Amino acid sequence: MKLIHPVAVAGAVLVALPAAARAQGAETPALVASGTAAIVSDYRFRGVSQSDRGMAVQGGITLSHRSGVYAGAWGSNLAGWGTFGGANLELDLIGGVRLPVGGGTLDVGATWYTYPGGADRTAFVEPFAKLTGTAGPGTLTAGVAYAPRQQALGRWYRTGADAAAGTYTDAGAKGDNLYLFADGAVALPGTPVTAKAHVGHSRGQDGLGPNATAVSPTGRYLDWSLGAEATWRNLTLNLGYVDTDIADREAAYLRPAFSRGQDGTGSIAGGALVLALTASF
Repeated sequence: MKLIHPVAVAGAVLVALPAAARAQGAETPALVASGTAAIVSDYRFRGVSQSDRGMAVQGGITLSHRSGVYAGAWGSNLAGWGTFGGANLELDLIGGVRLPVGGGTLDVGATWYTYPGGADRTAFVEPFAKLTGTAGPGTLTAGVAYAPRQQALGRWYRTGADAAAGTYTDAGAKGDNLYLFADGAVALPGTPVTAKAHVGHSRGQDGLGPNATAVSPTGRYLDWSLGAEATWRNLTLNLGYVDTDIADREAAYLRPAFSRGQDGTGSIAGGALVLALTASF
């Protein structure tokens, strides 16, 4: 779960700029650079820990044009299930365009998930589209992300035991992945606090990919979170409860890969409180 995404920060900057520019009698800059730096207690991606339920350092930068076109990069360290060797780093390259639609905003683009220096066949591309609207203090976003057939998403191993033994179920297999999600936020009047909620549904390979990991390891599952964040100047403190409907018994066939420490015990998809401190610039 990318708690603070550079593209989201850029969007907030672009919304604020026109009003500020009018107030100062200046034109909106053609190109805006923005970024984030964060420390999180657990890096969760769609409810599953990518840092072995440990801390992670994250950061990103985005360039946004007043036409709505943007491009950015976001990175985080990894551990346990999330690692592919090399630098044990995830680097996401993001590009898209944000357009006004009615009273809301349509954001269409793609994310390229890469793992510098890591194992082969780990990177994959995932196009996305999301629509955001506001009503009073509330904001609602609905979105879809679909990654077309790629080797990184294929079911190369049917079980964790197969992966541990190096026995391919279907070497070279390709798979796709569909993610549907909704996010809500309500600013609490008179306070710097915003209540937030998220729910998502994943559908993917039901097994393990070429490097014994998966975006949707059990084939289909739900993830959700509830929390709040408080902002002071350029700092944001976020506390949320993150969980999935992946039960330990349901994921047993994926072990030892799908477990804390990859030793066959301990869930990396169970409920947890996640704390994040983010600086925006």
